[in-house]
Amino acid sequence: MQKNIVILISGGGSNMAAIVRAATRGRWAERFDARVAAVISNKPAAGGLQFAKDLGVVTAAVDHRGFAAREDFDAALSREIDQHAPALVVLAGFMRILTPGFVNHYAGRLINIHPSLLPAFPGLHTHRRALEAGCKVAGVTVHQVTTELDHGPILAQAVVPVLPDDDAATLAARVLTQEHRIYPHAIEGWLATR
Repeated sequence: MQKNIVILISGGGSNMAAIVRAATRGRWAERFDARVAAVISNKPAAGGLQFAKDLGVVTAAVDHRGFAAREDFDAALSREIDQHAPALVVLAGFMRILTPGFVNHYAGRLINIHPSLLPAFPGLHTHRRALEAGCKVAGVTVHQVTTELDHGPILAQAVVPVLPDDDAATLAARVLTQEHRIYPHAIEGWLATR
């Protein structure tokens, strides 16, 4: 049975683009019977939607601003996702905190990437916080999503040195290059065990 991957984005989708390219380059269809079935955003104007469309990937938007309650948005988002019968749901710069009901619905098949070496610096402003703490290394973590924010089982990590002249932007740029490398690799590892 084909393993459909649904990717959720909120912006430009650089991690999504890295995943879509890796799926083609890595022949996921042949090796794992897997494909990126859809890219969905909570922002209709997200730049990543056009990138995905240009590559022939099905896209959709479920605008979170149209819902009074987080649970209502998550229910509508789930309906959109479930049309693609996902084996895996990938959060790639999806900037919404998901309800426990949503997370539990996709338990064991929902993963996220976070720009720190979890469990350090969950949440926002990770690079600034790492610099303020005097960290000598920073990095990125791919993890399974649980109901506790940024605390699911770790699937992969990559370390980036903190340089003496780093600011949050320069550190973020170096971490992002590792995100683009490690996220497709972690997804391949997940697919290989299914």
